[in-house]
Parts: sequence; structure tokens; C-alpha cells
Amino acid sequence: MTASLPVVSDSMNLYLTEIKRFPLLSPEEEYRYAVKFYEEKDLESAHTLITANLRFVVKIAGEYRDYGLKMLDLIQEGNVGLMMAVKKFNPYKGFRLISYAVWWIRAYIQNYILSAWSLLKIGTTQAQRKLFFKMNQAKKAIANMTGGEEDLHATALSLDVKESELSEMSQRMLGEYSLDADSGDGEGHTMLESLADDRRNQEELLAEIQDSEQLQEEIATALTSLNEKERYVIEQRVAADTPLTLQEIADHFAISRERVRQIEEGALRKMKALLAPRYSAA
Repeated sequence: MTASLPVVSDSMNLYLTEIKRFPLLSPEEEYRYAVKFYEEKDLESAHTLITANLRFVVKIAGEYRDYGLKMLDLIQEGNVGLMMAVKKFNPYKGFRLISYAVWWIRAYIQNYILSAWSLLKIGTTQAQRKLFFKMNQAKKAIANMTGGEEDLHATALSLDVKESELSEMSQRMLGEYSLDADSGDGEGHTMLESLADDRRNQEELLAEIQDSEQLQEEIATALTSLNEKERYVIEQRVAADTPLTLQEIADHFAISRERVRQIEEGALRKMKALLAPRYSAA
């Protein structure tokens, strides 16, 4: 069976055509513009950095198209995140702009999605956020391993949640209709447009993003304390979007699965010890 392609609206086609006019930047060009904006607050340089990365925002927004919201709205939120990233970017730290900006782009898009869905009682606690964004991904990964069959127990274990919590979230999401659906008021309005906007203000969102950014830096620092094997195991088992199995890592190092498990446990203990001050002070 051939998968159906997503329908692209005329306005979306127009937007994609428009942003293709902006050239991509080489690492050298990006660095030059970033330094000029960082040192001189040159707005033309900031504009060049932003427009050169608009296509990347579209790519990231596309990952969230299954949440029932308009793509152009997701892109708009992502673009705000990109602008904030350019404003905060320090080119002297030695990494590309987009490696830094991706955190801001995702944060703004996810905040927008959570705000819309939370109005429909999806929930916004830390655990619910993780479940909301990771549930479908985990289901698909397990279905691929089991020949297409859904395994509620395995999915719950992979997300470290109770089966009842997973089932409840599934029912909530299945029970909701697209927020782009016609509200039935005869005016052509969508369900999303009929909902009050009680999103957090930008100061609250920025504080949350900055805290997340600081945590990422602390995790990166903690990773440097691990040896080569420990760091590889953590990166491939914990941090990866598609984690490797114990057997795959065992084959990589030519060691046993049990030894990999021991390395993972030891590395996690080291990481927790180094990050303990953050949580004890919370």
C-alpha cells in the first residue's frame, strides 16, 4: 500500500518558495555574520543568519505535524525560537548556530503544542510532557521490532510510566479531533480559534528555556568525566533518539551484554552524583 503524501496548502507552498530565495551559509560565512552581530549588534547580519536557517525550522516543525495544528503556525513559533537563538548565540564557543538554535526552536514549538492541547485536558506536568511527545515514537519503535504489533507493556516500560497512564494518554489523544477541524459555527472558524489563549508569557518561557539550556551544559560537562566506553554507552543508550540495544553495544566493543549493563549503571551513577547539587538545591 502506498503511503499518502501530506497535503500542502497554497499558502504553505508560497512560504516554501519564498524561503528558498535565501541562500544557505557556509560555516565561515555564518561565523563572520554571527561575530558581527555579537560584537556590533548589526541587524542585517542577524537577518541573514535568520533567513539562512528558515528551511531548518520547517524541517523541525514537520516532526510535529501529527499533533493536529497548522504547519504554518508551528513554523511561526519555531521562527520565534530561531530569532531568540540568534539573539543569544555566542559564536566564540566553537559550534554551529543551528546546533544551538535547535533547542530554542523545539522549545517554542513544543510550548505552543502543549498550550493548545492542555486546554483540552492533556496535562502539562513534566511526566505528562514526556509521555505526550514520546508516546507515538516509542509505539512505532516497538511495533517495528515486533512486526507491527502494538505492545502496551513494552511501551510503558520504555517510557518508565505505568500502563494505566499510557492507556489514559492514548485514549485522550484518540478521543480528540483535529484542532484544525471546523467548529460548526457557520463562520469557517476552527476549534483552535474558539479556545482562549492562556499560554505562558515570554518571560516564563524564556526562564524555562534558559534553565533547560543550563541543564544541557551541566550534562555535557558531566559527560566529560566519563571514560570513552561510558560516554559511548550513555550517548547511545540514554541520549539517542533511537537507542542501541545492549547487544548492539556489546558487539561494538566485543564484550558481553552484562558488561555493557554494568558500564551503563556505573556511568549513570557518576552522572547523578555530578548533577546532584542541581536537584538538592531545587
